[in-house]
Amino acid sequence: MNIADYRREYTQSGLYAADLDPDPLRQFDRWFTQALKSDYPDANAMTLCTVSASGKPSSRIVLLKEFDSNGFVFFTNYSSAKARDIAENNQVSLLFPWLQVERQIEICGTAKKISESESAEYFHSRPEGSQLGAWASHQSHPIDSREQLMQKLTDVSTQFSGKEIPLPEFWGGYRVSPETIEFWQGRENRLHDRFEYRLKEDHWDLQRLQP
Repeated sequence: MNIADYRREYTQSGLYAADLDPDPLRQFDRWFTQALKSDYPDANAMTLCTVSASGKPSSRIVLLKEFDSNGFVFFTNYSSAKARDIAENNQVSLLFPWLQVERQIEICGTAKKISESESAEYFHSRPEGSQLGAWASHQSHPIDSREQLMQKLTDVSTQFSGKEIPLPEFWGGYRVSPETIEFWQGRENRLHDRFEYRLKEDHWDLQRLQP
């Protein structure tokens, strides 16, 4: 197979300024709800891109767990590679690749830790196995074997047996406060529809971008 010949046309829909809400967070809610209703798997999965102090970029999939007018929230280990990048450079981007409906949303902004109480509320809403997993894994750090990781899980399961599992001090959430939000709708002949909201002081400017 010649990968250069692999292509398809995007024909499901178009996007016009008149279709868009003046508030990009309401527009995001509209598209997110549609993605959920389309049975798109893991509709809350997003690519988080970070850049270290030395300029090294890194990308990984994380899950959106909350969004409102203040931004977009995800959770992680505070000693992970992504957290170390954010500590050095809190400018990040999020990308929702809803390719089954020929849509993408890119969000660029700053990431900051949420409060401990907010993190604790979400942590205790997770299944017990996920809570124990957060304690067992020193995320992004080397380990000799899968067996060693599972032994760590056994150890913390014994430690917290019959008790409420506390929020680890090294685990919690980040909120990405958006500065730009771009909505992308695939179109024929690669002439895609792109609209970018850009925050200007206390309001959002909207402009169409060339594909």
